[in-house]
Amino acid sequence: MKLSLPRCSALATLAALTAHCAAAEPPQPKFRVQDIDTTVNIGYGIAIADVDGDKRPDIILADKNTIQWYQNPTWKKHIIAENLTPEDNVCVAAQDIDGDGKCEIAVGAGWNPSETTDTAKSGAVFYLIAPKDRTQKWEAVRLHHEPTVHRMHWVMSPKGAWELIVKPLHGRGNKNNAGEGSKVYAYTMPANPRDPWTLSLVSDFTHASHNFQPINWDNDPEHELITGSKEGIFWFGRSSGAWKKRQISDQWTGEVRDGKLPGGTRFLATIEPMHGGVSAVYTDPANTRSLWPRLVLDDTLKDGHAVVVADFLHVGSDQIAVGWRAMNPKGAPGARLFTPLDNDGKQWRKTDLSGPEVAIEDMKGADLNGDGRVDLVLAGRATKNLRILWNETGK
Repeated sequence: MKLSLPRCSALATLAALTAHCAAAEPPQPKFRVQDIDTTVNIGYGIAIADVDGDKRPDIILADKNTIQWYQNPTWKKHIIAENLTPEDNVCVAAQDIDGDGKCEIAVGAGWNPSETTDTAKSGAVFYLIAPKDRTQKWEAVRLHHEPTVHRMHWVMSPKGAWELIVKPLHGRGNKNNAGEGSKVYAYTMPANPRDPWTLSLVSDFTHASHNFQPINWDNDPEHELITGSKEGIFWFGRSSGAWKKRQISDQWTGEVRDGKLPGGTRFLATIEPMHGGVSAVYTDPANTRSLWPRLVLDDTLKDGHAVVVADFLHVGSDQIAVGWRAMNPKGAPGARLFTPLDNDGKQWRKTDLSGPEVAIEDMKGADLNGDGRVDLVLAGRATKNLRILWNETGK
């Protein structure tokens, strides 16, 4: 006997099946390439913020011996600092910290990772004071530093003010990624930024700690942190003014960023170990005291060096972009997008975004043209270029 569904039930079933298929098959990414600089020396670090107050995000680059910004939408380059130290620049952080619509900029320099003891020969931190014309040279104010300064971020404090958190790669006197832990400090700016800044210790136990990210998982005004190191991934948050930690993974992690799966579960995307060949994803377990379950997405990267997590496909959840530079081991560099195909992050689609034309040293995501799509900015080291991948998914 042939059974038939009532029309309303049939329509409801068809709608449910259609919704399931749509959720299971996100759109394919589509990006358009534009090189905005083909004379980059190294392109150590990218920041994206509004420099000139025109409400459009500009691109700031820490290059080998210069700090420069590229003016949206013409992408004209303005060099605002150069030769801050005999060694290379290594990182940059940009954020509007005083609410005037124009970002402030801090720089990490003195890049000499093999020198972990001598502060005169390794490490430097500068706060740049902008002139009235922000296309001209900015004043560099030297702040406290530890050797091997490597990454920095502006972070919102419990008092509602922005602090600069600076993380060295190694601790003082480290050899072979062992010895004293790296001292991560939060810098609080005084009323006059030329005066000494107040320091407070965030962490002092990690080794070979390559990168970290400000997060806000509890929706209060202040930021927490996630950081990757030889010891694994750690969450840091403040309680009664003191920093507390919780371990998330025991895998040596170089890069780490957070996002949300289609089902709403939080995840972390990594490159493992430092400069490693593995891209992995961790999902938040129900028991927050447990280490998070790990899934390897790819183990073919060569010298992985950047992760960006964002909703590139405009589907209401996040995807993972990873980039590698292929310096050691030698090979072909590239960038790749991983898209979750189910609610729980068990199945992922892999799509190549870029190939040997960009040896990715750093990579950042932002909506650069206000069309609601997250674009990608790639800095190439061996390839000496700064490239925008314009997101045209769905067009």
